[in-house]
Amino acid sequence: MINRNRINSKKERQASQRRLLTTLKRSLSSSYGLLLLLIPLVPTLAIAGEEATTKPSGFLGLLDAVFSQMVNFLAQIFFLEIFGFPFIVLWLMIGAIFFTLRMGFVNIRAFKHAIDVVTGKYDDPNDEGDVSHFQALATALSGTVGLGNIAGVAIAVQVGGPGAIFWMTLGGFFGMSSKFVECSLAQMYRRIQPDGTVAGGPMYYLSKGLGERGLRPLGNGLAILFAILCILASMGGGNMFQANQAYAALAGIIPALPNWVFGLVVAALVGFVIIGGIHRIASVTARLVPAMAVIYVLVCLWILLSNFTEIPAAFGTIITQAFAPEAVGGGFIGTLVQGVRRSAFSNEAGMGSAAIAHSAARTDEPLREGIVALLEPFIDTIVICNLTGLTIVITGVYRNTNAAELNGVELTAAAFSSVISWFPIILAIAVVLFAFSTMISWSYYGEKAWGYLFGAASSIIYKAIYVACVFIGSVVNLGSVLDFSDMMLLAMAFPNLLGCYILSGKLASALSDYMNRLNSGQMPVYSRETSS
Repeated sequence: MINRNRINSKKERQASQRRLLTTLKRSLSSSYGLLLLLIPLVPTLAIAGEEATTKPSGFLGLLDAVFSQMVNFLAQIFFLEIFGFPFIVLWLMIGAIFFTLRMGFVNIRAFKHAIDVVTGKYDDPNDEGDVSHFQALATALSGTVGLGNIAGVAIAVQVGGPGAIFWMTLGGFFGMSSKFVECSLAQMYRRIQPDGTVAGGPMYYLSKGLGERGLRPLGNGLAILFAILCILASMGGGNMFQANQAYAALAGIIPALPNWVFGLVVAALVGFVIIGGIHRIASVTARLVPAMAVIYVLVCLWILLSNFTEIPAAFGTIITQAFAPEAVGGGFIGTLVQGVRRSAFSNEAGMGSAAIAHSAARTDEPLREGIVALLEPFIDTIVICNLTGLTIVITGVYRNTNAAELNGVELTAAAFSSVISWFPIILAIAVVLFAFSTMISWSYYGEKAWGYLFGAASSIIYKAIYVACVFIGSVVNLGSVLDFSDMMLLAMAFPNLLGCYILSGKLASALSDYMNRLNSGQMPVYSRETSS
């Protein structure tokens, strides 16, 4: 009788959940429907008026205060220090170095092969998957190349001094190996759905991979933990931080623009794109990211070449300050930690996020996609972050008395404007586009994590929450958004890297076999016409 009652109760709960889901689906069935969560806020926002663009008050002030208190509480848990290092930063550092050694410096010996794969030399059009190697790389890069390279570097220099750039670069170098490991595993353990789409990422190699080694309970637990953290990270670093800094950049050239208006407009645009799924996301990012990256790099090179004679001195300052920082909170350890934190925030190596995008690539060689993925920290951190860092150091804006009052993107804008007076306008546009591409890519990561926990049928609920967070990020202060973003992104590395450690032996053997076949000429090569 008791069992029958339990069964009936369970059925009632399931029926109730289905009814709720059906109702939500009907009300949120379009990109405009996603904005229904925001519509009730508009009257309150209108009352706040122009005050919303300066100091938050009324509803916006309350929202900012509540969010800040929540972040302060979580910071005490996530940033627990061990010998002066936040635990999660130490975890990332050790993991990246371990994988570099375990995989025989794959970040160096497979670099040229990675470029060949991206150009389509090994693309078989008959392979299973949703997107090409290049599209997977562009989608993952769109989630990393962006404000971490513009605002993140500036924040690193503000807090950790120029020396943080050195540790950021070193973190990017070792992070290439972490990226190879997680993206290879994502391909090895991905799941092809009945409709032909791909489900992959740390959730799957943690549960299935560890299950193969007799650690199923641990694997399932880590997979669930990762999925939860990934959802929260998508709301934070992949969403609210992007919206926050995009508004800050645009407000610099349009001071009268209310943050709540900006938030609503961007929320609508994001909602429209993410409704289309990975194919629309990949299509947008494959065009948007390379163009933005090239423009930004060219302008950085313009500034550096205009100050060519000062480049050696700038490198000298960065290296000297890396080991003997002046007037930096935390001294040497503080500089190192800031460099590693900003490197991790920028390229996300070891966090498992990019593994979700790379799991969808068309290939029958799992390690090939991991080799493509190792290009991300190189492009993102070693190239673009250093260009930003050198520009800030050469122009010397970080030493100005009012530099501490500027947020990340504003400091970078000040550095550029000191050489090219009109460039902050171009930078503001680039920041908004970078932020937009990052938001749509991270929506895909979070959606896959949500689908793993609650089923793909309920993804519309996730999208509604995600779009609402675009608005929230536009109106709360940078400090709280940055801390929340760091915590969620870095915390993803704990379950992800633990699983990667356990599976590293299997991956090292597979890498040895792959490189032997590559070097002996056993792998088929396809022309661009065939693979396109």
